[in-house]
Amino acid sequence: MTTLYLVRHGETIDNQRQIMQGQTQGKLNETGIRQAEELHEKLADEGIDVYVSSDLNRSVETCRIIMGCKGTEVRGCGGTDKPFVTTPLLRERDWGSFTGRYIPDLKDEVWPDDIETLDALKKRAQCFLNFIRESYPEQKVLAVGHGIINKAIQSVYFDKPMNEVARMMNAEVRVLILR
Repeated sequence: MTTLYLVRHGETIDNQRQIMQGQTQGKLNETGIRQAEELHEKLADEGIDVYVSSDLNRSVETCRIIMGCKGTEVRGCGGTDKPFVTTPLLRERDWGSFTGRYIPDLKDEVWPDDIETLDALKKRAQCFLNFIRESYPEQKVLAVGHGIINKAIQSVYFDKPMNEVARMMNAEVRVLILR
């Protein structure tokens, strides 16, 4: 069995401004940095074997802080030589032409055809779960992703519709046991 610590990245400048980030890189704000530092302390004794992150900056930055990294170091940072892997499987949903827009303005908008479908998102979530199971059997894996992809991962894991999966807050952790 593999233990997956599924984490949503810390708060970003665009989260605070209510901007639809989608697959843009993003940057943690001071709150997001503090949230990641608190997770570093909280998870320090969990015995994480490998760290996996979305390849988008806001998740990479969160993951590196959780690992205890300073500056630009990754290998051996925080006194650990644990593997650090990035994957596009953990990228946020592609919001197409909604990307970069003010979220409250989108309430009554007709959804454009260039938004990643839920079926495609859930297929990517299943691929991520398969990747973790196959690559890291019997290990503790901390994976930093984004709100909607993390919701899709849980939807697949629990075999529930996405609207029945509770929203993850920034820097929240959920533990999934993969068999």
